[in-house]
Amino acid sequence: MRIAAFVAASVLVAGCTHTVAGHAQRAHLGAPVAGAPIADVIAWIEAGHPVDPSGYHSATREGSTTQLGADVAFTATGKTSCVITANHPGALTCLVKLIDPPPRPDTAYGRWTGGWVDYDGATLQVGASRADPGPFLRGDGPELANGNTVAVGDFRCRADQAGLFCGNSSHRSAARVAPEGVQPFGCLQSVPPPDGVGIAFGC
Repeated sequence: MRIAAFVAASVLVAGCTHTVAGHAQRAHLGAPVAGAPIADVIAWIEAGHPVDPSGYHSATREGSTTQLGADVAFTATGKTSCVITANHPGALTCLVKLIDPPPRPDTAYGRWTGGWVDYDGATLQVGASRADPGPFLRGDGPELANGNTVAVGDFRCRADQAGLFCGNSSHRSAARVAPEGVQPFGCLQSVPPPDGVGIAFGC
């Protein structure tokens, strides 16, 4: 009986894994890992529980709340604050408390923010020279609970214990933003960073 149960469990696990570049990767048992196919990453994000974005159209700073119009602001895992701009084509900007942020490049001027993340679907950049807090001047959005997803335009984000996962349907790309680091998926590949940027990926 134990042997039969073991075989059944093995078949179940085998059915939920696949091989990418010679490494077994989990698709639906947990959050996507490095090297996961973009189809699996987007499917995992979309499998989360969708929330009404109308509850995320405001940001609060020092007790003062600002309405953001069509833009969406939220925090995830307590260490990441993000804003998705709704103007076409839109973009995702996050501030994350990175454990090991990229060092300030020689081309950076002004205040260096290693945990600044910009993602527009076709490009993903980490670290930026910021003279002002940009969209975060208005504060932080409400908490996006683990397992929930929020969508704006071509972007959909899912909060998880492993980090925040955001995908862009137009470019078929995605990114994981977490204190442990920023992970690209899909067409995003490492490229030379532009001036004032720490790390960059592009399609």
